[in-house]
Amino acid sequence: MARVLIESIGRKPTVDYGIEIVERKGKGHPDYIADAVAENLSRELCKCYLEKFGAVLHHNLDKGLVVGGKSNPRFGGGEVLEPIHIIVAGRAITKSGGEVVPLGELVENSVKALIKRNFRFLDPDKHVKVYHKIREGSMDLVKIFQAGKTVPLSNDTSFGVSFAPLTPTEKLVLEAEKYLNSEGFKKELPEVGEDIKVMGLRNRNKVKLTISAAMISPLIPNKEHYISVKGEVCKKVKELAATLTDMDVDVKVNVGDRPRVGCFYLTVTGTSAEMGDDGNTGRGNRVNGLITPCRQMSLEATAGKNPVSHVGKIYNLLARILANKIYEEVKGIREVYVKILSQIGKPINKPLMTNVQTVMEKGRTLQSIKDDVKSIVDEEVAGVTRLTEDILRGVELF
Repeated sequence: MARVLIESIGRKPTVDYGIEIVERKGKGHPDYIADAVAENLSRELCKCYLEKFGAVLHHNLDKGLVVGGKSNPRFGGGEVLEPIHIIVAGRAITKSGGEVVPLGELVENSVKALIKRNFRFLDPDKHVKVYHKIREGSMDLVKIFQAGKTVPLSNDTSFGVSFAPLTPTEKLVLEAEKYLNSEGFKKELPEVGEDIKVMGLRNRNKVKLTISAAMISPLIPNKEHYISVKGEVCKKVKELAATLTDMDVDVKVNVGDRPRVGCFYLTVTGTSAEMGDDGNTGRGNRVNGLITPCRQMSLEATAGKNPVSHVGKIYNLLARILANKIYEEVKGIREVYVKILSQIGKPINKPLMTNVQTVMEKGRTLQSIKDDVKSIVDEEVAGVTRLTEDILRGVELF
């Protein structure tokens, strides 16, 4: 069986279809919190392993739950009545050669540090309780991990998926959330919390952005102020959109509000996790930062998996790198999709299959680009082990 299959697919580019749906969950969304907690803990555990043992040991911390608390937000104030519960679960080596990993302390410190970085009003000491259910890994997986002396052996039979380029709608949704959660925006409108979700619908040449934005109740004295902030959010996102696309963009914010009956999206801390919603690892953004039902994508959780041998993380990142590089460096391609499949116990630089699918520009043939695409695939797959360092340095995964 060939390890690389390059083919043209019989579909139009995404921008040529009438309907496109794109979603982005921001850093205060409970699903994003669950992903960020898992990934941050994995990186901190890797640092601990390197300090104590000189190498990253086997672990997978990709099972987690954010259980919403209870709060009483109101104009001009509010209280958190019951804390958010964050539960991290998975497998990890906790001792080796007499050295013990202080797992409980590591989990607690990692989660609290993450919350302090990402939130202004969510107090990790008052508003959050942290638990872990991390057990030793199964011996077969630990042995597979340890057997990869030169090149790590795949921890799973799994696949990674990505594509390039982003469409204008995808770029708009991604940049809108990042803008609303930027430091500069928070200085202008501090009333807007971190729990931002942007849903984009493109219908032909018109885009509707539906934005869910948790508002900080202590900073909003009354209904009029709240409505004014919503208006400012709409205005600023429309101004951003005008710099990114020529399409007609309509923006709506917190459409679930019912002012006549006193229903507003108010939070004390800036996240719906304080009362209204829960989160799970793996339910958030894919490796390109978006949820894209109109595209090929994986349901694999990249967050929390070990960055040495777990292809559920590594191959998704590799697929993103391959797709972007192929699109940028090989002329004549309108869209490219990459899927990489592993077999458990096999070297990660020898996937069972790498499938590159292209949508070609009119007049260009697949044959004219095959050698260039194959060269890029061979180079990136051969160097896949370098991604471990990229992940430990904090490359964006969702």
